[in-house]
Amino acid sequence: MINNDVLRSIRYMLDLSDARVVETIHLADPDFAIDKADVQAFLKKDDDPEYRECGNPVLAYFLDGLIVYRRGRDESRPARPVEKRVNNNVVLKKLRVAFELKDVDMHQVLADAGFPIAKPELSALFRQAGHKNFRLCGDQLLRNFLKGLTLRVRGAG
Repeated sequence: MINNDVLRSIRYMLDLSDARVVETIHLADPDFAIDKADVQAFLKKDDDPEYRECGNPVLAYFLDGLIVYRRGRDESRPARPVEKRVNNNVVLKKLRVAFELKDVDMHQVLADAGFPIAKPELSALFRQAGHKNFRLCGDQLLRNFLKGLTLRVRGAG
């Protein structure tokens, strides 16, 4: 999925202002250079002349900041290095951690979006990339997961 779409979707789900998105990114790294104008450019339609592509570092810091925002910072552990390459599997993992979702919750979120998957399919998404049962998370699955999570967070109404 395109990083801008992921950012847009999570922002809508949590009803975050542009300033709050910047604050969330700064929770992961206070020195990361980003401001409200950058976020607004990421949220523009792709045919808008002011549109800018949301790079992997921005999305990675946003997802890490989201974990801190939702769960708090664990001072007993050193900060994990930020992901260099953000793919759908990384987004899924980070959202699972941020929202403290168990396997049952993940299945329910996907079922609520009308996209039920089997237990082995779900566990394959969270394996290490070199594992023989690893499976890449497709755009359709991530899109439906975000839709189901939005239904859970914002309610069906």
